Amino acid sequence: MSVFKPFTLALIQLGSIGAEKTANLQHAREMILKAAAGYTKKPDVIVLPECFNSPYGHVHFPVYAENIGFTPGKPYDVAQSPSASVKMLSAAAKEVGAWLIGGSIPERDAATDRIYNTCTVYNPNGDLVATHRKVHLFDIDIPGKIKFKESETLTGGTTMNFFDTEFARIGLGICYDIRFPELAMISARKGCHVLVYPGAFNLTTGPLHWELLQRARAVDNQVYVSMCSPARDLSAGYHAWGHSMVVDPMGQVVGEAGEGEEIIYTDIEPGRMETARAGIPVTRQRRFDVYRDVSLPN
Repeated sequence: MSVFKPFTLALIQLGSIGAEKTANLQHAREMILKAAAGYTKKPDVIVLPECFNSPYGHVHFPVYAENIGFTPGKPYDVAQSPSASVKMLSAAAKEVGAWLIGGSIPERDAATDRIYNTCTVYNPNGDLVATHRKVHLFDIDIPGKIKFKESETLTGGTTMNFFDTEFARIGLGICYDIRFPELAMISARKGCHVLVYPGAFNLTTGPLHWELLQRARAVDNQVYVSMCSPARDLSAGYHAWGHSMVVDPMGQVVGEAGEGEEIIYTDIEPGRMETARAGIPVTRQRRFDVYRDVSLPN
């Protein structure tokens, strides 16, 4: 298992996400700098919310989509990137000298013209080191409450992704991905200590399941789980729930934002995971002679 040391996680519950992408990127950059300077010590990982560079909605994704062109395992030249969002995030990560999970942006694959909801990750040198394309598309219809169909414009990703830092292995998901426990299980079995999901639950699903799902995934796998939401803006077309959150491996909420724009900081303590796994040793008591290990190939 990769190393797990104490570190500080900062979640930016970003507000003022409007129609002007340039303004959105500028505001996100300012908030990254603010997050880096606003705590007793510089946070080690800074996180932005889902779809931070554009309004949230399937009609907006094709309009705001950018080509990234990242291939895992191959060096990526940020200077030559066609993505304005990638360039901003890379520069900001390098400026503050911290790991940056850049929420998600609409991505257009140049080879296929398909559009994905994609998270990008940067190391403290500003290198793009990992991406995650949202695997599960948010296609729901709760009569009288909300109807939303991402698949009208988006394609689902086909890979599970994590990245290693000098202090933890961090697994990635985006929003609706958290409803599928297999993704979290496999990430945890592959040694992830923390699972981070940029997300934008709404005012129907938020009060129902936002906290519940994070606590469930944390307890199931005895890992830290965190979701980073945009701030709530009732003048926007999509009303995000807010309440960006961090849950520890015992299922306790150890950090939570309110509804508006806010930065929250949480100190991640490996001892909490060790205590959880020693006291309730589910990670050692699974019965793969009775049911299969979903982290292994069929």
